[in-house]
Parts: sequence; structure tokens; C-alpha cells
Amino acid sequence: MAFDGLVIRALTLELNEKLENARLDKIYQPEADELLLSLHGPGGAYKLTLSANASIPRVALTEETKENPMVAPMFCMLLRKHLGSAHLLQVRQPALERLMAFDFETRNELGDRVQKSLVVEIMGRHSNIILVDENGRIADSIKRIDFSVSSKRQILPGLPYEMPPAQNKIDPLTCGLDGYVAALRDFPENLRIDKALLACFQGISPLVAREIAFLALGETDSLLKNLSYGQLLDVGTAMQKLLSSLKNGQAQPCCITDTKTDKLMEFAAVPITQYGDGARVETADSMGFLISRFYRERDKKEQMLRKSADLLRLVGNHIERAAKKLQRQTAEMAETEKKEEWRQCGELITAHVYQMEKGMKSLRVQNYFDEALPMIVIPLDETLSPAANAQRYFKKYNKAKTAAEELTRQMALASAELSYLESVEESLLRAESSAQLSQIADELSEQGYLKRPRGDKRKKETKASPTELKTKDGFVLLLGKNNRQNDYLTCRLAQNKDLWFHTKNIPGSHVVLKFEQDRPFTDEAILEAAGLAAFYSKAKDSAQVPVDYTEIKNVKKPAGAKPGYVIYTTNRTVYVTPATL
Repeated sequence: MAFDGLVIRALTLELNEKLENARLDKIYQPEADELLLSLHGPGGAYKLTLSANASIPRVALTEETKENPMVAPMFCMLLRKHLGSAHLLQVRQPALERLMAFDFETRNELGDRVQKSLVVEIMGRHSNIILVDENGRIADSIKRIDFSVSSKRQILPGLPYEMPPAQNKIDPLTCGLDGYVAALRDFPENLRIDKALLACFQGISPLVAREIAFLALGETDSLLKNLSYGQLLDVGTAMQKLLSSLKNGQAQPCCITDTKTDKLMEFAAVPITQYGDGARVETADSMGFLISRFYRERDKKEQMLRKSADLLRLVGNHIERAAKKLQRQTAEMAETEKKEEWRQCGELITAHVYQMEKGMKSLRVQNYFDEALPMIVIPLDETLSPAANAQRYFKKYNKAKTAAEELTRQMALASAELSYLESVEESLLRAESSAQLSQIADELSEQGYLKRPRGDKRKKETKASPTELKTKDGFVLLLGKNNRQNDYLTCRLAQNKDLWFHTKNIPGSHVVLKFEQDRPFTDEAILEAAGLAAFYSKAKDSAQVPVDYTEIKNVKKPAGAKPGYVIYTTNRTVYVTPATL
């Protein structure tokens, strides 16, 4: 993640503005490596998350509350003792280090005013939160680091607090254009320009290094050795321009989302343009709240993936089983294709039975079922009579005929089951809430794929509400995100004149474009609805996806059909690129 020195600079600027002279009201430690501070001052009341989590260390403004342990951890108790009712003097970031120091004014045991600092080091698995007393010594930390963990730097009560080892990089906010160019010219030339920027300058993440290269050169993988002096000047100029707002005390926070997958990718304190149409860049007014929202939404999606993993595995196993069953039935059906040949052999033997004798191994006759009247050789069982040989072929024919009829029926069922399971799998991948997962689990239970534990009395969902959206020209769109929602939308909620959309022969959502009296549907609205249906389908990563649409009155659900399954007539088909609204 791009929690770099520039993001911390933006966050420092914002917190100094919002929390100036704020009083520290409450201190909580909801997680072993996380603090929640409640502050109140002239700028208002704010909650601040400080996390030393190895995976997602961060400082962020938040509006959330977490459940706290019944007994506060020792570090939390220590902070309450040292910083209870303290006033925040300032938030500091030395140079562009990945470190923030919160300087508080409080009183010691003698009643004298003293300054103590809460230092948050945001450095991956080395992240920590450290309380430094008025003498510059460590009072304690959320993670104690002794000689067994690190021989270079210990974080233990009583030791003087020392900054993390310097990386000997240049501060890009205090370095002019000439300094940028000189640093790059003196650097080994066998690196890509973004890697060189990363190695030379402090506080820059790979994301920002790539952005500088992209702004200057139009690409991110140019080698430093291939750049002319003029191009190095372009790189320096791009860097100077990109960082100018932060240098002047203003940030431009943004969040980057993958256009295809709708997955949160990165956040930054400067504008990002390198992804083009491949990503959606949203700006924000607050760096602190953007960080909180980013991790909250990312954690929410990861939790959903964990919760849906068991259901995905269950459905995947059933899909594999159904596919193998259909494959086996297809092979068996291919065997029955010889049935007409066997019937003809029986007829030809019967027609020549009086010319045959028992013990013959074959019969060579003219095939009058073929207009060319070719001669064919029919294998015989020499232990059977001619009539019995004819009966043997008729029996094989009848058996194959019966098998073909049953296989046709069974293959239709297997194909329908496979389509249904693939639609459930697609719904699971699209699920955005625990309620949607519960709806899918209930559906699988009703269909006999999932066994509920005894005594599990779940409340039945009263309504599987679809999502409501609007087209650019104001038409209402309704979207079902699982089979229950699809059934409710198509069979109960939609009206006869509404338009119904679904990807052609591809598992996906039902989409309904609502009819409005005295207002015909526009081509733009139809294409947007079709694009939405394609986006919420198994073909979301494809181009030119076929989407069928028709009026709801032409859509029917057969009796006994599985959830989400309908048949329709009088439809039109459009080819669209998947897109969400």
C-alpha cells in the first residue's frame, strides 16, 4: 500500500489543522496492536485510529467504534495514566519519515507541566507505537523489541528513544530541480527510472515514483541509462510539479479503484493519472478519513471473501460433479447414435432369414436403406439362429432408443443444474453483504446442496430487495444480485411493460428498466441497462457481450424451476461492453 512519507505529510498537515489544542478525552485499545483516541477541541470532536498492525499499519480519522476488552491492556492503562486529559500541542513528521509524533502537554506527578510524545512508526512489520516521556526516554510501547528480536535497535522501557536508522535519501520537498537532476545523474544507470527515484528520494512510494516517470516520459519502465539530459530535466520538472502542493502545505488526496474488478487498489496524497481507463480515481477532502474508508472497505471485501469461501468451495464441488456427470452422459449418448444402424441390421437379417443357416459368422447383403444400394457385411453370432440374430439387433436398437430418451431427459436436467450452480457461484462472487450471503446459503439449503446444523432456526428473509439505480437520463433501473433477488424482481416486483435484461446464455443478474407513462425508452437507457446486466454476469471481463431484452410480460418462470431460472420470448439482442453506473 502507498502509506508513504507523502501521505504522512498530508495527514500531519490535516491533523495539525483539525486537532490544534485538542484535549485527549479517552484512550482505548480495541486490538493488541491498535489504539483509538478520542479528542475534542476548537475544531470539533474527532476519533483517531493508531495501528501498528504489521499488515496495515496506519493513522487515520474514523467515525467507527470498536468493542473494547472488559479489562484494558497494560499499555492502554499506562497511556491513560500519562496522557489522561492531556492537550495536543502538535503533530510532527521528521523530514518525510514514515513516522508521526503526537506531542502532548500534560502534568507529571508533581503537578508540573511537561511534554510527552506518542510516536507512531509506520514501517510494515517493524511498525510500533511508543510513549516517550519528558526526558526523551521510552515509557513503554505497544510492541517491546529486545535483543532477541533486533540487535540494532531495542524498544524497551527506560531506554532513550532513538529515531529509526536513516536511509540516507534526499528529501524531495527541500530539493530543487537541479538537485533532482544531479541525484539521478550520479545514480547507477542500470535501473528503471521509477526504481531510481525510489532509491534516491525519501518518502516516495512505488506508486508515486511510477507517476513521476509517467508524467515525464509517458511510460513507467524507461531505463535511467537511456535518458538524455533533457529527459532527466523533464523527470525533475514533473517531480517538482507533482509535489508542489504538498510543499506549499496542501494535499490532494485520492483513492484508486480498478475499473474492471471494482477493487480498491491504492491511495495517495498527490493526483494519480498513470492508469488511464484502467482505474477510477476519486478525490477526497480529507486524507485521514480517506485512509479510514479505504481500509474499512478493503477489510469488508476481504471479510466477505472469507465468509463466502466455504460456500464457494461447496458450489465449486457441485459444479465439478455436475460437469463430469454431463460429460459422462454425453459420451453415453454418442454410443446410442448407432441405434439406427442396429435396427437396419435386424431388418436386413429378417428380410434374408430364409437364405441363412445357423452357424454363419456374417451375412453379406445389399443395403436397401441406402439409395446407392451398397453391399454390406453384417456380423452374426454363429451360436444363434438367423431369427435370434435378428432379435439380438432389435434388442440392441430398443435398448439404445430407450437409453437415448432417458439420457436426453437426464442431460437436460444436468445442464440446467450446471447452469443454476454457475449462477449461484457468480452471485457469491458478487455478494456485498452478510445478508446477501445468508440469502444464498438459505437458497442452497432449500435446494438440498447445503445441510443446516440441527436446531439452526434461521429467520426466513421476508424480502430479497433488489438494488435501485438510475440511468443518465433518469429512468429507474432495478438489479438483482442473487437468484432470490432475481426471482423477486422478475416475478413479483416488475410490471408488464417494464423491460427485462439478461446476458444471452451466460449466468448473471436480472436487470429491469422501469416503464414510465408517456415516456418511451431511450436507446441510451437500454444500452446502459444492457451494460449493467453484462457487468453483473460471468462475462464482466469480456467485450461485446450479448444481452437479451424483452418486456416482462414475455418472461415466465416454469413451475418447479430452480431459483433465478426463467424462459422468455419475443426478445431482442444487443452487444455491449460491461459497465456499471
